[in-house]
Amino acid sequence: MAMDEGRILVVDDEPQIRRVMRTALVTQGYQVADARSGEDALELMHSEKYDLILLDINLPGMSGVDTCREIRAGSDVPIIMMTVRNTERDKVEALNAGADDYVTKPFGTMEMLARIRAGLRRTALTPDSGVTHLQLGTAEIDFDSRQVITRGERVHLTPKEFDLLSYFAAHPNQVISHQELLQAVWGIDYGDEQEYLRVFINRLRKKIEPSPKNPKYLITVPWTGYRLQLSK
Repeated sequence: MAMDEGRILVVDDEPQIRRVMRTALVTQGYQVADARSGEDALELMHSEKYDLILLDINLPGMSGVDTCREIRAGSDVPIIMMTVRNTERDKVEALNAGADDYVTKPFGTMEMLARIRAGLRRTALTPDSGVTHLQLGTAEIDFDSRQVITRGERVHLTPKEFDLLSYFAAHPNQVISHQELLQAVWGIDYGDEQEYLRVFINRLRKKIEPSPKNPKYLITVPWTGYRLQLSK
């Protein structure tokens, strides 16, 4: 994606934050719009298309988490949550709401730009083996159309969820480390964000596993990573 093709919506109730972000992003060639509330952001999204959203978690009125859920219900646009809170619980709450990434205020411009580049990555991970379909019990994955069908019904996967599943399919029956998964799906600047994987793996299990609490295919390897179990 060329820089001038990136259209970003900044959602924050602090005018100074919006001004600083606008200046930094425009300097990098991005097109920028801003909103001061979740309600305003949702209104803008009815009439405009954005390539990425920077969304503050602490908003007046509709919270950032609720805004994220509302956006994710109808759009796959990458969402980066911004917050002054840095506990794992806060991160998990944001990721469970549908965010793709999370950054803590105050953050440096270079850090934010790196997160944005990672969010705008259009990964097209496909199994190296050339397999175009994968059957996991009642779940059928079509890698060409990026669709998942379970019990005859289409199951919606976000782009990050599908990229994660695709990377597993490219390395069946292999233990893949947390760092390798994070860098393959999110980018080379990642590696320590294990809570990201826990949230996304749990979401995938709910969509493709017969019994998500007792997974048969997406297996946790304690202290190491995960494995897509295909062999008997």
